[in-house]
Amino acid sequence: MLADSGIRAQITAPVRAAGSPRTVVAAFNTRKAVRSGVLWGSIFGIAIASSEVSYVKLYKTAVQRQALAATYGTSKAASALFGPAPQLQTVSGFTVFKISMTLMVLGAVWGLLTSTRLLRGEEDSGRWDLLLCGQTTRRGATAQVIVGLGVGLGTLWAVTAIITVLSGLQSSVRISAGASLYFSLTMVATAAMFLAVGALTSQLAATRRQAASFAAVFLGISYGIRLIADAGVGLHGLIWASPLGWVEELSPLTAPQPLAFLPIAAFTVAVGSLAVHLAGRRDVGASIVADRDRGGVHLGLLYGPSGLAIRLLRARVTGWWVAIGLSAFLYGFIAKSTGATVSGSVKEVFSKLGANGNGAAAVFGLCFLLEAILIGFVAAGQVTAVRSEESDGTLDNFLVRPVSRSTWLGGRLLVALVVLVLSGIFAGVLGWLGAASQHTGLSFTSLLEAGINLVPPAIVILGIGVLTFGIRPRATSIVVYTVLGWSLLIVIVGGFGTLGHWVLDTSVFHHMASAPGVPPNWEANGIMTAVGVAAALVGGLAVRRRDLQGA
Repeated sequence: MLADSGIRAQITAPVRAAGSPRTVVAAFNTRKAVRSGVLWGSIFGIAIASSEVSYVKLYKTAVQRQALAATYGTSKAASALFGPAPQLQTVSGFTVFKISMTLMVLGAVWGLLTSTRLLRGEEDSGRWDLLLCGQTTRRGATAQVIVGLGVGLGTLWAVTAIITVLSGLQSSVRISAGASLYFSLTMVATAAMFLAVGALTSQLAATRRQAASFAAVFLGISYGIRLIADAGVGLHGLIWASPLGWVEELSPLTAPQPLAFLPIAAFTVAVGSLAVHLAGRRDVGASIVADRDRGGVHLGLLYGPSGLAIRLLRARVTGWWVAIGLSAFLYGFIAKSTGATVSGSVKEVFSKLGANGNGAAAVFGLCFLLEAILIGFVAAGQVTAVRSEESDGTLDNFLVRPVSRSTWLGGRLLVALVVLVLSGIFAGVLGWLGAASQHTGLSFTSLLEAGINLVPPAIVILGIGVLTFGIRPRATSIVVYTVLGWSLLIVIVGGFGTLGHWVLDTSVFHHMASAPGVPPNWEANGIMTAVGVAAALVGGLAVRRRDLQGA
């Protein structure tokens, strides 16, 4: 009787409204964007603070600082990889040089992934069908999501700024609060632009994976243009053709140029407005760029889970391969000219980052660290695609047929492994083509080995992602991108700083030899591969024992 009355009370209890139709979507997405902003803002702030502190510890005398400035100021290799190096005799100049390019790229990746997840990802899951049954238009809902993304961006800046200001006020650093706030703002400027880019590609593409791929290709092109502009080959004017170049021209902490915010703000507003406009010109689930698979019946590759995975992922993977191959070719193209400037303090820092050797080989060793990071993103994308197949219900269609979970997951992981290996091969081959065009003298075999050497860290990321997918599937995306971001942060900070080996060992990239600057460490590569495979096997066993979980 008591149980019946309790149930009746729950049924008859008034339902509280979730909020106004004009704010409910914004509130929902704000909560998600803010959580992500807090996490990545902490990473940004810690990276900046560690750069400031490490400079004070590493370069204690004026003579050391002047020598560093003299060496880096003329280094084309350093300029191409990290951007211009003004005022390296100061904490401010060194901090900008050391960490700004890394944070700019990370901010762009955060922006495009967050935007496509909360826009196209939510639409793919079917939740927008429910939202648009109410008093919300497609344009209105898109605008609300962009508002939520804006709050997340503000959180990213606020957390970064708080840590940066506190670090700058230390007596050994002495960077004013105003300068720290400006620097923090420049570091999240790429995030703002690529939030808008992700919003636009979410309207253009038919799926979240395609939207993220389109935005990633745009980022790769922007980075390549910026790299050529800063490589000292007489094309610095190209800096204004790249969104990353606009942020670089802000010159935080050294010679601030706030007017460079004008193209950044104009680009962000224009692209975001275009995204809202296009949202009203298509149906839910449709796209501006036609999905070729909907133009007719195409049965190619539809022979099982693995074939379908190849078909679904080919556009996204192709986009990453274009970015990997193009950047590798550009690295090869500039390796000879920039390698001539690797000496003295520059060579010492390259060595701390693992890029030993001389000339072009040392430049390639450091550049291929960036290629390893790109391949790491490919691995993370493969894992999140596996999770998406479960969360959006695609997996249900397989499991009602004579296909076991082990068969499905094993096929998906086999596809992912082939993608990663081919990514490394493409990097090595395209890098050799770029180097051969400039008669660098590096052999095809050495660069092919260097490309394959990039794969084991990605296998570790893949394995950790599968393990998380098996144990706590809803945390898959958060875990893999946190591991990737942390590994990048540690290897960059550790290369310039004084981190202990036990901290450096937490980065998957720290265990990778910087080939071809040094020979690949096949023993370490074997251990990383074994760790990744073992984690994937444990995750696979966990998948067999748990229930399916939706979004």
